Amino acid sequence: MKKTAILSLLLVILLCFSACTSTGNSEASKSSSSETSQTETAESVSTVSSSEMFTDRDMEIGYDEETSARITLSGNSASCDSDAVQISDSTVTITDEGTYILSGTLNDGMIIVNAEDTDKIQLVLDNVEITSSTSAAIYVLEADKVFITTASDSENTLANGGEYVAIDDNNIDAVIFSKSDLTLNGAGTLTINAAAGHGIVSKDDLVLTSGTYNITAASHGLSGKDSVRIANGTYTITSGKDGIQAENTDDTSLGFLYIAGGTFTITADGDGISASAYLQIEDGSFTITTGEGSASVTMTTDTMEFGQRGGFQDQTTTTTEEDSVSQKGIKADGTITITGGTFTTDTVDDSIHSNSDILVSGGKFELRTGDDAIHSDAAVTIQNGDFTIAYCYEGIEGLSVTIDDGTFDITSVDDGINAGGGTDSSGFGGGRPGQEQFASSSDSYITINGGNFVIVSTGDCIDSNGALTINGGTLDLTCNGSGNTALDCDGTYTNNGGDVTTNDGSENNPGQMGGGMGGQGGMRPGR
Repeated sequence: MKKTAILSLLLVILLCFSACTSTGNSEASKSSSSETSQTETAESVSTVSSSEMFTDRDMEIGYDEETSARITLSGNSASCDSDAVQISDSTVTITDEGTYILSGTLNDGMIIVNAEDTDKIQLVLDNVEITSSTSAAIYVLEADKVFITTASDSENTLANGGEYVAIDDNNIDAVIFSKSDLTLNGAGTLTINAAAGHGIVSKDDLVLTSGTYNITAASHGLSGKDSVRIANGTYTITSGKDGIQAENTDDTSLGFLYIAGGTFTITADGDGISASAYLQIEDGSFTITTGEGSASVTMTTDTMEFGQRGGFQDQTTTTTEEDSVSQKGIKADGTITITGGTFTTDTVDDSIHSNSDILVSGGKFELRTGDDAIHSDAAVTIQNGDFTIAYCYEGIEGLSVTIDDGTFDITSVDDGINAGGGTDSSGFGGGRPGQEQFASSSDSYITINGGNFVIVSTGDCIDSNGALTINGGTLDLTCNGSGNTALDCDGTYTNNGGDVTTNDGSENNPGQMGGGMGGQGGMRPGR
């Protein structure tokens, strides 16, 4: 009996030990899984290279004048010696592969490219002025690819008179309208005036590699169906809809936008830069204004006083923009990847917005917005960068936020950094800025591995609807909102070595000094 009792006791002990070990392994596995999920986002984001986006000929701006055909435009007529050029009054049609140098003025006419679908055609604009009162100034009906090159130091102007009258089955609606791949380059200047419709449209790939472009358009400035790819150049765009748009509603893998560099000044009544797939920016200088800017949206909680660093007091909740208009700075339905560049925005809606992930590995950002400065419906990962966010509803917002390094100076009406989860209607025809629906989520977390932060908020300075982990960095947090805290989280708070200073002592007890549920600190614009 004694042996039986001892054996029974040993069996119970072994079973308990096994259960504890199993639980420990399970917890370790869960922790490991959590850590993996919090780091895999940045690693899983794939990027493309410049060599994949541009061909050698896209970059080439030279041409042989001796072998090129010359087309002279003369008011209401034109002349050319080439058999590949057909002229009917003020309509010039190019029918064969080759290089064509255009010069002169066409008062009310158009250039049509209608060649074989294997032909590559180069149009050189050498001090050209073309106006079409009822259609496109340049219309590419058929070709394999067309290159439009501005001659060195040339000044060229293309315009539409304010309407588009159908000449075939295609919906021509731009000053330059192409059914084929289209590349623009050169060492001259091209001015586009679209009193109606868009500036430049390609129903395939739209590529721009060099040159200076001044575009004023009633609708989109630049638009490509399969993609818009920009290597360099100088762009001044004023548009009634999006400044630069890539959109393909038939194939979700297309409609992407890639920018390797360039100088961009965009004033848009829609989005500044928009893609229906992914959007990647390597470098460049961007100044983007949408609508009437951030000042047209007044944001408030019941009492809003920015105190030490703010300048916004006792404002009332109003908005001047239509509910149906998306007026974001940089927007994509897919992943946004930014590796460098200088960005200055003054936008009605989010300055940088993705319906998927956002990955920033460098750049300088000066952002003012009537909604969120950086918003992702999924993961925001910032590896480095210099961020000055002087006016916003929320500074950085996503389902999860991971910051490895960088400098952050954020002044916000609600949360400075928020992880909550939710979606925001987007697109031309999207919802009111700030209509995210956030709730506590096990998928939400904020992880700060380093960086320097100065955050002044009327909401919570840092607010996670899940865990909040600070592994490093220097954080100076000032919460000026009644009922909010500098640090707030619904999950576990862990500080593994960050230097955190708050004005309310919440680093010792985050979320327990009036904070609570994340994302609820104030009213959204327009509510």
